[in-house]
Amino acid sequence: MKNFKKQRIHPIFAVERTSIKSFILFVVFGLMMTFILVAMLTSFEHNKHFSSTAVHGWTNKVHNEVLVEFLSMENVYFGQALPEGYSSPSFSAMAFEMMTSVNFEDPRTFLGRELPGFALFDGRIVVAGEGTDFTTMPIESAPPMEVLMEERAASEVAMNETEKTKETPEAVREPGEEAVAHIIHSHSRESFLPELEEGTQIAFHPDVNITKVGEKLGEALEERGIKTDVDTSDIEAMLQEQGLDFPQSYDVSRDLVKEAIAENEKLDMFFEIHRDSQPRDVTTITINGEVYARTFFVIGENHANYEKNLAMAKDLHNRLEKSYPGLSRGVLVKGGGGSNGRYNQDLSERSILIEMGGIENTLEEVYRSTDIMAEVISEFYWDGEEVDSQGDD
Repeated sequence: MKNFKKQRIHPIFAVERTSIKSFILFVVFGLMMTFILVAMLTSFEHNKHFSSTAVHGWTNKVHNEVLVEFLSMENVYFGQALPEGYSSPSFSAMAFEMMTSVNFEDPRTFLGRELPGFALFDGRIVVAGEGTDFTTMPIESAPPMEVLMEERAASEVAMNETEKTKETPEAVREPGEEAVAHIIHSHSRESFLPELEEGTQIAFHPDVNITKVGEKLGEALEERGIKTDVDTSDIEAMLQEQGLDFPQSYDVSRDLVKEAIAENEKLDMFFEIHRDSQPRDVTTITINGEVYARTFFVIGENHANYEKNLAMAKDLHNRLEKSYPGLSRGVLVKGGGGSNGRYNQDLSERSILIEMGGIENTLEEVYRSTDIMAEVISEFYWDGEEVDSQGDD
């Protein structure tokens, strides 16, 4: 009788264990599918449908070497293009990063969305100049609009020096009739503390500001045969008039750039000029006894064709590094949440943002660097024109 009871009870327990295991597996699988579904849905930007831009955003996390490795599985000769010492990445880690945006090798991905302001450092340093790392990346900062719009005094000495710089030397090459370069300043009141009244803590000014640097760059380019339109619109005043906030500066400047393109189809290069908020020791360098404000190229990747803008920035950085080592702090790519990630660079394949000096540089130091920047831009432009003319022949 006892044996009979044991035989009857044992199969019941076996069935129960199997059911529990199945239930646990079902729950785990269900949770995984839920996370994947949520990750896919939240990958879309607000009010945007599935598009090439969205696909670009996902695939941007996959390095070129990984794609080459996949191709080499079908054709081993592709493997010869892989760099020496290359090792296969962890595909489980890649999948986890694509679903959660968390990379175990980059601590910023854990904190970037949790700490206020930490997203400022959410960018990729594509080319690192001397002393450049995540602690010296460009900082975009602005006071509240009511502070920004306050009238602050500028140093009389600075104003006088600014006027002197408007004396244009004889042109090296005569510019054409129509502009081919366009300069704009989305943060038009960014200024430099040494140029403002002593004791000023906020480096923004309606007159002595970054637009002076844009004007200087335009003059220097025209000396080298590149006719340039310089838009000195007071973007901050326009924001105030339209009841917009500071982060919407690029929306205002976007309309101005689109208007310029509509009026002149010959425009070929677009420059967004800013000044950094990093301190003097980061943004200053001495070369051959002269003090220069350092530069930094910033490229937005939140559009499908950003690689061409990136190629232009790399080219200009390399030209600077060759002639004036250390002047360029490097090339930074920014995208995703927490930053504009576009900077209107989707409007042209030759559009870049340049940080000219920092909050503690003088205009004189920035102007020195501006002349050099004009040199390398003109070299870049005329080299391209020479190649185009040879191609036509």
